[in-house]
Amino acid sequence: MKKGYQLLTTIFLILLVFACKEEPKPRIKFPTTDLSKANMMPKPLKIVATNNAFGLDRYTAIYTTKGAAGFESVGNFLAKKIKSKIDLDIPVNSESQEPVERVIYINQSDSLDLETPEAYQLYINQDSIILNSNTAEGAFRGIQTLRQIIPEISNDTLAEQKIWPVPSGKIIDNPNFEYRGSMLDVARHFFSVKDVKKYIDLLSYYKINVLHLHLSDDQGWRIEIKSWPKLTEVGGSTEVGGEAGGFYTQEDYKEIVAYAAERYMTIIPEIDMPGHTNAASVSYPFLNGNGKPLKLYEGMRVGFSTFDTKKDTVYSFIDDVVREISEITPGPYFHIGGDESHVTKKKDYIYFVNRVEKIVQKHGKRMIGWDEVAIANVDSTSISQWWASEENAKKAIKKGMKIIMSPAKKAYLDMEYDTLSKHGLHWAAYIPVDTAYVWTPETFGNIPRKKILGIEAPLWSETISNIDELEYLAFPRIIGYSELSWSTEENRDWEDYKIRLANQAPFLDRMDVKYYPSKLIDWKKSKHTYEIIEKD
Repeated sequence: MKKGYQLLTTIFLILLVFACKEEPKPRIKFPTTDLSKANMMPKPLKIVATNNAFGLDRYTAIYTTKGAAGFESVGNFLAKKIKSKIDLDIPVNSESQEPVERVIYINQSDSLDLETPEAYQLYINQDSIILNSNTAEGAFRGIQTLRQIIPEISNDTLAEQKIWPVPSGKIIDNPNFEYRGSMLDVARHFFSVKDVKKYIDLLSYYKINVLHLHLSDDQGWRIEIKSWPKLTEVGGSTEVGGEAGGFYTQEDYKEIVAYAAERYMTIIPEIDMPGHTNAASVSYPFLNGNGKPLKLYEGMRVGFSTFDTKKDTVYSFIDDVVREISEITPGPYFHIGGDESHVTKKKDYIYFVNRVEKIVQKHGKRMIGWDEVAIANVDSTSISQWWASEENAKKAIKKGMKIIMSPAKKAYLDMEYDTLSKHGLHWAAYIPVDTAYVWTPETFGNIPRKKILGIEAPLWSETISNIDELEYLAFPRIIGYSELSWSTEENRDWEDYKIRLANQAPFLDRMDVKYYPSKLIDWKKSKHTYEIIEKD
C-alpha cells in the first residue's frame, strides 16, 4: 500500500507542476480505440479495454521509480524506441520546466500479484500510463507491449502527425514458460556481430529471452579460444559452400552477450561434441577419434566425425574451452551438443557425456544437450533438448531432467515452408506458418507440463548465408513460437493470431526484415486517423 500511495502522489505532483499552460490545447477526439483489438504479439494474459486513448505527444514525459535498479535504463530504452518509431523525443526523469500533460510512469511494485520476475501490469488512462513490475526485467517485457500498441505511421504522413493515440485499458501479463528461445547456427555459415544484434533486437521485441548460439560444427569453429588459437586460425577458415568463414573474438562475443543482457536475453553457447567436431580435429589432430585422414570440410553431410573419447588430453582441451567460454558467459547454461555422433560407440559416448557434464558443472554452469545425452548417466540438473527422439525425451524425464521443446517437425526454423521455398530443407517436414503455430507444446509427446522448461526454435544455416536469408526462414514463424512460449493455451487461437500477425507488416517493413510473405496471411498496413476539435 505504501508504494502504491507514493506512486499516486508522484504522478499527481508531476501533473500539478506542469498543469498551468500559456493557452488551452485543443482536445482530441480519437476514433474508437479498442485495446482488445490491438496487435500485441505475443498475446497478453488478460486485456481489459476502456475504449479511450492516451495521447502520446511532445507534452509527454517518462518517469521511473527513483533508485530502482535498472528501471531508468528501461525508461531510456523506451524513449529511444519511441524516437526511432515516430521521431518523437520523450524526456526521461527530466527536472526541466518544459510543459508536461501526460506521464508514462515505470514503477517498481511490491505487489504479490506479480508472481514471476517477468510479470507486469499496464494501466493506460487518458493522462497516464502506469507500468508496474517487481523487476526491471518485467518492466522491459512490459515496454515491448507498449511499443506494439503505439500506432505505426507511414513515412509520408509521419511529419504531419502530432499525436499518437495509445488505446486505453488494463493489461495483466505473465509468461507461460520461463525459457523462450531461438537457436542460431553460426557454424555452418558465419553471421557477423551486426547480424546477431539485429536478430536479438527482433527477438526481444517479441519477448524471446534466450539466444542459443551453435558455435562449432564440422564446417567451422566460430569463437576464439586463447589457449588453443588454431581453432579459429584453421577451423574458422571455412563454411558450407566454400566461403571464407569467420569467427568471433572473445571481445566480439562479450559485445553480443552485453547487447543481449541489455534486452534481458540470455546467451547460451554451444560447443557440439563428440560428433560434429571435424573443424576442431583438423585444427588439433590429436582430438580426432574416427581414424580417418583429416581435411577441412565444406559439405552438409553429418555424423562422420568424433573426438577420441579415451584420451585424457581431449578432456583437458574441453576443460580449457568450457572454462574460457564460461568466464565470458554470465548466463547459467552451457550446451554440449551431443547429437548425431554416429561413429562414436555407444559406451564411449556415454563415458564422454558423463565426463563432460562434470567439466561443465566444475565451471559453474548447467549442462544442456540434444536429446541423445539422456542415454548417459546424467545429473537431474542437466537439461535435455528434444529435437528428434520422443524416447530420449522420456528417458530424460525418468532421470529427473527438464526438457526444452524443439521437435524438428514442428519447431525447426530451417525447414521449408512449402515446395516453393527459396531456402531451407525438408527432411523433418514442411512447416508452413499455420503448422508452426497450431500445436500444443504443453501436451506434445505427453511430456508432463512441469517438466517442460520452455520452447526453442532452432535455425540451422546449411542453406542460408546472409541476414536476409536468415530472416526469410525465421520470420514470421518465430513470432508464432514466441506466442506459444509466452501466451497460455486458452489465449491462443489461429484465427485471431493470423489477424494480429498480418498487422506486424509495418513493424517488419520498418525494421527491413525480409520475411516470408505467406499466402495464408492477409498482410496489411495499419492506418490511424484522428480529428482535432478546437475548444469552444
